Amino acid sequence: MNTSQAGERESLATEHSIENVAGHSYFRRGAAPQGRPVVRSPGELRLHPAMKELGWTGLIDELNDAARLKDHSVPEQVLITTNGTILAGFGHWRLAMLEGWHEINCIEYPLSEDEALQFILTHHQTRCGWNDFVRIRLALTLEPSLQQTALDNMRAGGKFKGSTNLSEADRIDVREKIAWRAGTGTGNVSKVKAILLSAHPNVITALQNGLLSIHRAWLWSKLPKLQQRLEFARYEEQRTQRKLLREFLPKPASVSLDPLQVIDDLKRLQARQPGSIDIRTSQRRRTVVILGQDFAGLLGTQKELDW
Repeated sequence: MNTSQAGERESLATEHSIENVAGHSYFRRGAAPQGRPVVRSPGELRLHPAMKELGWTGLIDELNDAARLKDHSVPEQVLITTNGTILAGFGHWRLAMLEGWHEINCIEYPLSEDEALQFILTHHQTRCGWNDFVRIRLALTLEPSLQQTALDNMRAGGKFKGSTNLSEADRIDVREKIAWRAGTGTGNVSKVKAILLSAHPNVITALQNGLLSIHRAWLWSKLPKLQQRLEFARYEEQRTQRKLLREFLPKPASVSLDPLQVIDDLKRLQARQPGSIDIRTSQRRRTVVILGQDFAGLLGTQKELDW
């Protein structure tokens, strides 16, 4: 690729990224900040402190997407703040770190830490893996500053001068602002706060990975931690069983089978190959027998099944 083509490709990528960011819902509320294309070393960039504190670096899917797109004519741009905080393009940045790239193309915006987190939350609302729990947990890191702002406004308005406590209305307002930033409802904000106070670590990890609903985890959080762990283990076992049934439950056989004959055949299989039959329990109302390929051999010339 010659210099002219490379320049044209970078120009197209830059224009595309700037248009996307300028049209972003967060910036449409006011004047969009001016971004400028820069080249930065991946090692100079960093996660937002809130993400680092929670150990959230995005999903492996983002890294895989970046790997698939790295040879495209218009590569993914990494959006950053002037101090190197990553706004978007986490997968591309992680790929650059893993492959030891010396530099990557970025678009730099003059945003504060709070503005950066707001952009991250809004931008990733529709992204796979950035579930409600993850976004609420990140948005809750803004709670102290929102509470302080509400308290300052309350004092400035002449209400409860010298008070260090917010009124109920102001607490509700803070919760609504957190919910708005996370793109979810206030009920879920209250539930996540309760979960973070009382839930077992396994439950919190499952929520972050999208394996549990906020409501279920909130109900469990009212139980002792040992009981929560047992409930989660039971739930995981049932979820695994359902997954296995979906994967291995065959379509109905093309011929009807006599249950008594099947039982006799299974007895013969167990006699010939002790331990070859695996029996599991489930929460299903009906008993379902899943027959493997080894059972088909027992039928001999009797019948031919559509496995």
